[in-house]
Amino acid sequence: MMNRKMMRQAQQLQQRMAKIDQELESATVEASAGGGVVTVVVTGKMAVQSVKIDPEVVSPEDVDMLEDLVLAAVNEGLSKAQQLAAQKMGAITGGLNIPGLT
Repeated sequence: MMNRKMMRQAQQLQQRMAKIDQELESATVEASAGGGVVTVVVTGKMAVQSVKIDPEVVSPEDVDMLEDLVLAAVNEGLSKAQQLAAQKMGAITGGLNIPGLT
């Protein structure tokens, strides 16, 4: 009797996790750097979807600064995407940190 109940709960958990995985695939977060001159969009699955750069900051003399801005925006976007994934998984795990789920 207990095994059947545990199996059913495990199946329900697996279904909820699959649904959240789909939600993360389509969810996006946006991050920017340099006061908005570089903006990135990252999916909940940690894929950089787009990078937008204001033409005003494109200068052949200062490529290093542009690279730093892109790096900062991408890292911020990935951080926000990780927070989104942790929040969605936390709804299932009750806040437990289970390795491999986020």
